[in-house]
Amino acid sequence: MRALYLSGGQVEVRDLPVPARPPGEALIRVRLAGICDTDLHLKAGYMDFEGIPGHEFVGEVVESEQPELVGRRVVGEINAACGTCDFCRRGLGRHCASRTVLGILGRAGTHAEYLVLPNENLHLVPDTLSDEEAVFTEPLAAACEILEQVHIEPTARVAVVGDGKLGLLIARVLALTGCDLYVIGRHARKLGLLARQGMATEQVAPGEESRLPSRWADVVVECSGSPSGFETARRLLKPRGTLVLKSTYRESPPVYLAGLVVDEITVVGSRCGPFEPALRLLEHRLVRVTDLVEDVIALREGKRAYERAAQRGVLKVLLDPGR
Repeated sequence: MRALYLSGGQVEVRDLPVPARPPGEALIRVRLAGICDTDLHLKAGYMDFEGIPGHEFVGEVVESEQPELVGRRVVGEINAACGTCDFCRRGLGRHCASRTVLGILGRAGTHAEYLVLPNENLHLVPDTLSDEEAVFTEPLAAACEILEQVHIEPTARVAVVGDGKLGLLIARVLALTGCDLYVIGRHARKLGLLARQGMATEQVAPGEESRLPSRWADVVVECSGSPSGFETARRLLKPRGTLVLKSTYRESPPVYLAGLVVDEITVVGSRCGPFEPALRLLEHRLVRVTDLVEDVIALREGKRAYERAAQRGVLKVLLDPGR
C-alpha cells in the first residue's frame, strides 16, 4: 500500500505492506483522512514520533470477524486499550497505560491506504453523511467532550481562545447551549465563519491581549496551541471560573500557580470525546463542517499536503488515497 511516513522531521511517500489484521480488529480501506495540528506537531518532533501519522479518517471495512461491518463505512475512536486494567474496567480506556493510539503512539495511522483498528472502536457512518462530513467525527467528538466534563448553562459567559480547526468546531458545539459566547483569534477569515453564524468574535494581534475584557468569563476553553493563549485565557476568566485546556504545547507556558489558587480556578484537561453525539450532530446538520475544508490532496502528494496544512491561516486539509 501507499503510505506517508514521518521520520526526522520529514514526510515521504512509501510503499509499505498492507497491515496484518490481528484478531478482534478490522482491516479498513481509508476513503479520506484529515491532517490536524497534532500531526504537524509530530512532524516537528513532538513525542519523537516515527511512522505513519494520522488519526482522523472515514473508511470502508474490508475484513472483520464481524460480518455486519464488512463493506460498511466507518469512523473510529483512536485509543486501543487493553480492556482488562483498572482504568479499562471503569470505562476509562483512553487512559489505559498500555493503550496504543492511532497514528500517535504504537499504532500506524490513517495517512495510508489501509489501517487496522479494533472492531469495538468502530462506529457506522449514516448514509446521509458525505465522506467530507464524516471525516470530522474525531475532532468534533473532542469538542463534544467539553460538555461531558463541564456543565454550561445558557446564562453562562464562555470564551474560546483560538480560531484553528478545533477552535471553530468547539465554538459551534458550545453555541448550541445558548451561552453568551465570545471567540478570540488571530485570523479575520476564520473568525468570519463564526460571525456569519451570529457569534461574537474578536481578532487580536500578538501584543494586543491587554484590550480584552478582564474577569469576564465563567468558562474559558484554551485551544490556541500557543503558550500565549494560556495567559489570554487567564485574563478572561472570573474568579472561581473553569479553565478547559485543549492545547498540547510544544513549549510549556509560564504559569503563575498562586493566581490559580487565589482565584480558586478549576482547571480541566480535555482530550478525546464521544463519537455517537458527534455523529448525531453531523447527521442532523446541527454543526457545519464542510466550510472548514481548505483542500483535498491525493495521498501520493503527501509532502505537499503537509506543507499546505502548515501554512498560516489554512483550515482543514484532507488526504484522498483514491486519487
